[in-house]
Amino acid sequence: MAGMKDYVNASVGRNREQIEHHVREILKLIGEDVEREGLLETPARVTRMYEEIFAGYEVNPKDVLGVTFDEQHEELVIVRDIVYYSQCEHHMAPFFGKAHIGYLPSGKIAGLSKLARLVEAVTRRLQVQERITTQIANILDDTLEPHGVMVVVEGEHLCMCARGVKKPGSKTVTSAVRGEFRTSPALRSEFLSLLKQ
Repeated sequence: MAGMKDYVNASVGRNREQIEHHVREILKLIGEDVEREGLLETPARVTRMYEEIFAGYEVNPKDVLGVTFDEQHEELVIVRDIVYYSQCEHHMAPFFGKAHIGYLPSGKIAGLSKLARLVEAVTRRLQVQERITTQIANILDDTLEPHGVMVVVEGEHLCMCARGVKKPGSKTVTSAVRGEFRTSPALRSEFLSLLKQ
């Protein structure tokens, strides 16, 4: 399966003219001169950006893991520091950070790059961080049927840093645990200690 960078939101492409019109209208409504040189191409640029940053709508995240492999490895597998970028559905402001995924296989594994693609498929749409964390954990749990899953997502939200309470540098951390991670403090502790290395 191709990476998310190969996908574009086709709905944006089909509605390009309307989106550009509305971006132009928003610029007027906030007091800008849409005929100013620096803004002439802005509606087109914003539309092209939307094709990319909302590409997740073109992909069913459950399909991203693709082929799984039978493998008798039943020890912890972690992919950490998966960088993501998303858009807050409340303010349409960016948020970004890192996702960390761990799972205990039960005879089935996924290609490691597929975990990063799963993060992209879930985050490249209007989202909230809590849902991202839950969706990743649920998809892994449903698809791989592992002994356990743990997902930790860190995020910096511009809707909190650049507006409202204006607290730049603050991070939000969310987690989701399934299976043995839920019942074993030692397993959760091992996962978290490996994230710090």
